[in-house]
Amino acid sequence: MSRIGKQTITIPEKTEVSANDGMIIVKGPLGELKKPFSGVNIDIKDGEVSVSPANDSKLSQALWGTFASHIKNMVNGVNTPYEKKLVVEGVGYKAEVSGKDLVLNVGFSHPVKLEAPEGLNVSAEKNVITISGSDKEKVGQFASNIRLVKKPEPYKGKGIRYEDEVVRRKQGKKAVA
Repeated sequence: MSRIGKQTITIPEKTEVSANDGMIIVKGPLGELKKPFSGVNIDIKDGEVSVSPANDSKLSQALWGTFASHIKNMVNGVNTPYEKKLVVEGVGYKAEVSGKDLVLNVGFSHPVKLEAPEGLNVSAEKNVITISGSDKEKVGQFASNIRLVKKPEPYKGKGIRYEDEVVRRKQGKKAVA
């Protein structure tokens, strides 16, 4: 039994949720999100959404809580945007936004350009990159892609890391006396 799947999801004001033909659509003040679903039944009644498994198969039981969590994230996302912050650390390392592209200068012989996905807002101030949008999955995936360009290294801490991430530092070589 899924503990998350059993809970009902309340729909706030100015938000519409509809499910038909294997697609769930959530509309709110910040936009519209769509996601396909299968293996679960979605019931929308009296301002609440409840998810139940379609049958007794293992797949349906496994997807029950997952889809409930996705729907909850979609409802929250169209009302308040999700946000991730990344810190660029290192001498000469910088990030800037030009149009829809994020340009990173992180110690390579060339600048690295990453195009922001549709529906995300990217801004860079000093050494902090801020990604915000209504789709939690897209925000997290784009933040992860940015971090993969130059992961933080343990000796000097140079690289791109999440704002709340702690980089364990190593001591390095010792001089022989």
